[in-house]
Amino acid sequence: MNIDALAREISAGKPVRSLQMSDDHWPEMDCTGISFADSVFERVQFSNAVFEDARFANCRFVSCRFSHGQLSGARFESCSFADEDGNRCSFAFSDLQRAAFSACDLSLASFDRTELFAIEMHDCNLTGARFTKVDFSRALSRKQIETRAHFHACKMDLVELSEVKLPGCSLSGNRLREADLSGADLTDADLTDCDLFQAILDGAKLAGADLTGAEVSGLNLTTLADFAGLKISDDQMFRLLDAMGISVRTRER
Repeated sequence: MNIDALAREISAGKPVRSLQMSDDHWPEMDCTGISFADSVFERVQFSNAVFEDARFANCRFVSCRFSHGQLSGARFESCSFADEDGNRCSFAFSDLQRAAFSACDLSLASFDRTELFAIEMHDCNLTGARFTKVDFSRALSRKQIETRAHFHACKMDLVELSEVKLPGCSLSGNRLREADLSGADLTDADLTDCDLFQAILDGAKLAGADLTGAEVSGLNLTTLADFAGLKISDDQMFRLLDAMGISVRTRER
């Protein structure tokens, strides 16, 4: 499909299917609310692209870059942003507020200085993904900031989330093995049933966070910036004390 034909279909609001595009820049056109299915984009530069409330189903993005893109409210279902050679896709200086990714492969993806307020990711592969200077918040007033994000049942091994601010956000059921969460603000966050084996949490804030059912072996509370009000179960208590070098003995009666 050539650019003119593509532009006509998009202008008419028709779903775009089986599009194949490579080594090109996405044309300047308003794709708000458009639907893409079974399409392949290779080494495409999506600079200043407008995909607000767009839908992508079973699409493949190989070495693509979204720069200054408008993707608020976009939905990605069963899409791949990685390939067997380890090439990554990147989102830089883009708006992904209220966007949703479901069953997508985002391994090694890079999110740089991107707005991620109210983003949702379900059953996604985020292995090795990097979140650098991203923002999960929005200002409601000069003094009130709202933070919202939802990651559920995602594979997030080796993910880079250092210094991120996710207070009160939902991260339940994720696998975060060897993830870098150093300096992260996870105050009052929902971390139930997460796998935090060998996760890096030095300087992280976990005050009021719920770790019930989480794998916490190796987590040393003394390395945290704050853990007041941390919620855990009885069996987790002994593992956390053991990691601190405290031996718990039962007194004989």
